[in-house]
Amino acid sequence: QVPLVESGGGLVQAGGSLRLSCAASGSSYAMGWYRQAPGKEREFVAAISWSAGSTLYTDSVKGRFTISRDNARRTVHLQMNNLEPEDTAVYYCNVYSDYIRDHVQDLTSWGPGTQVTVSS
Repeated sequence: QVPLVESGGGLVQAGGSLRLSCAASGSSYAMGWYRQAPGKEREFVAAISWSAGSTLYTDSVKGRFTISRDNARRTVHLQMNNLEPEDTAVYYCNVYSDYIRDHVQDLTSWGPGTQVTVSS
């Protein structure tokens, strides 16, 4: 298990920006951001390799979100620009793998998440 604490969420208008941060102790792994909207299952958003040499995004956020990491500070960030009301969700970080991307519900250990609300 990787202890995780997310922060940086808030209320913004459509078109606005937020920068999420995740303090991930012991994070010698590929890391990802996930989100859960009201009434929906948790879903994959973005991922970054341990070396930060490779990133991956779900189609709906490509060109708007940027994932990054600072291994020295053990933090992972998600810069979210041009936010849309459909981005409203609780955002979580966690380890990433191709399996986890397709089976997010199989992960049982999560941090508290950070709420992102985008008003129209």
